[in-house]
Amino acid sequence: MTAYAIAKLHNGTPHAEVVEYIERIPATFEPYGGRFLVHGTAHEVKEGDWSGAVVMIGFPGIAEARAWWDSPAYREIAPLRSRHIGGDIILVEGVPADYDPAATAKAMREALPAD
Repeated sequence: MTAYAIAKLHNGTPHAEVVEYIERIPATFEPYGGRFLVHGTAHEVKEGDWSGAVVMIGFPGIAEARAWWDSPAYREIAPLRSRHIGGDIILVEGVPADYDPAATAKAMREALPAD
């Protein structure tokens, strides 16, 4: 099942190390089947606070996403970004192609306390 690394980056400071990070990061996730889905493109905030930049990398599965995050190659370059750009980063598994939100709603309804 597809998985994603999603970053909400903020307080970015232009720096040569950030440029180097951007140049080097694809080589760290490509061995795990990763690819950029969103990278620094404009976004439109509809609710809440999403200031900063959004980055999303897709992976074939959560195991590949975790392996990339923990890989020596990525751990080596991560400080190039984190020294200059703060952020919130998550790894999340997607839903299967046959996902039915009605089944989720039904389970939630059944778990509600009786009136």
